[in-house]
Amino acid sequence: MLTEDGKHLYVSYDEYHNLIEKLAIKVHQSGWEFDNILCLARGGMRPGDILSRIFDKPLAIMSTSSYRAEAGTRQGSLDIARYITTPKGEIAGKVLLVDDLADSGHTLNAVIKLLKTSYEPITELRSAVLWTKGVSLFTPDYSVEFLPTNPWIHQPFEGYDTMGPAQLLEKWKV
Repeated sequence: MLTEDGKHLYVSYDEYHNLIEKLAIKVHQSGWEFDNILCLARGGMRPGDILSRIFDKPLAIMSTSSYRAEAGTRQGSLDIARYITTPKGEIAGKVLLVDDLADSGHTLNAVIKLLKTSYEPITELRSAVLWTKGVSLFTPDYSVEFLPTNPWIHQPFEGYDTMGPAQLLEKWKV
């Protein structure tokens, strides 16, 4: 649900999973065949996992981080992991790169540049996201929703960002 001022988008679990399914349909309908899915952790892990199951393709993970300032609400410097975790030894062939959104586009641009210069076994690379913001300098190959007002997206699992074990114990009275 987008607020009237266009500054916040609140997403339920059902809406979130529906977006992932719509993303799968877009990729499928494109006719593009790929060998691996590479998700960017953390935002791309949930979509990557589900797409991996739908397409029956191996899931590789590359960890990136830029939203650490102000409890994850402000973009800081970008860190990209030196290694990709994959069950097949090394990532190769046609790769679908998955993240949750193209916000500024900085992360996706940097990761794609790194993959194209440092991972020669990748023969083709396409990107897929749930949301693309109007301010993004990056245009993904596949995207479900375009957000021209650039809202802050409140994803359904964000409650865990501020919930520690003590709060869970209290919640469940264990």
